[in-house]
Amino acid sequence: MALFSVATGMIVLLGVVTSSRFQRIRESSLLKTLGASRAQVNRIMALEYFFLGFFAALSGALLALAGAWSLSAFVFKVPFQPAIQPLVTVVALVSFATVVVGMLTSQGIAGRSPLEVLRSAG
Repeated sequence: MALFSVATGMIVLLGVVTSSRFQRIRESSLLKTLGASRAQVNRIMALEYFFLGFFAALSGALLALAGAWSLSAFVFKVPFQPAIQPLVTVVALVSFATVVVGMLTSQGIAGRSPLEVLRSAG
């Protein structure tokens, strides 16, 4: 049940990452205008994607645990014994996958010049 929740969250997360490309372009051009290097912009994006994936996976895992607990306690009347290791592994894998997918969809964003972005926006 936890894996299903996290997988569904991952699909939504992929949609969010791909739909926010223009915003990433504007943010990176602003950072570069303020003096950030290409490596700094890439690190900022990677951290943003990591935390986005981490909190999405964590909330999905916690909701799945709550649902599994309520089912076992109220419906099946059995003690709830969650397996923590698979949840930790899934949260880590989803966080890593979000960084990978986010950075793949953001390729070339840090290399665009701020002037080019300003001209295309106006």
